[in-house]
Amino acid sequence: MMSIYQHYRPEEHEFVDRTVRWKAEVIERYSPKLTDFLDPREQEIVRNIVGNDAGIRLSMWGGSSYSERKRALIYPDYYEAGSNDYQLVYYDITYPSKFSTIEHRDVLGALMNIGVKRSKYGDILVQDHQVQFVCAEEISGFIEMNLTKIGKTGVKLKHIEEHELAVIEADYDERSGTVSSLRLDVIIAEIYKLSRSKVSPLIVQGRVKLNHKITEQTSVEVREGDEFSLRGFGRSKLIAIEGTTKKEKWRVRYGLLK
Repeated sequence: MMSIYQHYRPEEHEFVDRTVRWKAEVIERYSPKLTDFLDPREQEIVRNIVGNDAGIRLSMWGGSSYSERKRALIYPDYYEAGSNDYQLVYYDITYPSKFSTIEHRDVLGALMNIGVKRSKYGDILVQDHQVQFVCAEEISGFIEMNLTKIGKTGVKLKHIEEHELAVIEADYDERSGTVSSLRLDVIIAEIYKLSRSKVSPLIVQGRVKLNHKITEQTSVEVREGDEFSLRGFGRSKLIAIEGTTKKEKWRVRYGLLK
């Protein structure tokens, strides 16, 4: 098993084990397995492990080709997968937009307050006054019954069809820089133009996410393709590591989500 772990960070090993179990389950039972919603890093791990093995297939869907969070369907090659297999439900949130504003974090907070796990709903799409989200069919009844307020605003949920989902593309403002090392605190300081002495406590306080998971380790080494968020400063991505300079500094290209 060591050979599979060497490609992943220690905190990812538990998810790696879960993915290996899903794959074994599909092979043994010869029937499909639908996962909860996965973030982009988890999707990548599932792709790597399930891969293109003979006799087994993998597809992912979150409502549109722009979806960030998706459910994975692992299935035997005899099976014909259709969009109903993902068991997704789509909602438009109606609220008095003249008097109040609802942001992404407000929807997250409201769903958390009624006890819904993050793995049970997908993307939250906010565009001007339009607010939509995707959830797992098995929890839709519970959400409809309990999600009546977001903050202090009374809301109503309206079922919509997949094709009615707003299209919001991730758009990064790309920049380049040089860093002394690929440690998380160094990279975060470079991307958000802060001093390392300011960044380190923020990481320790749990205000930084690496690949959608809170990490409190300042010295963890980052990799190309890693995604970050710093609470209050937005989201970013390490697009490329472009080698070293003559002074042995790393040349990096990164993007801040617009």
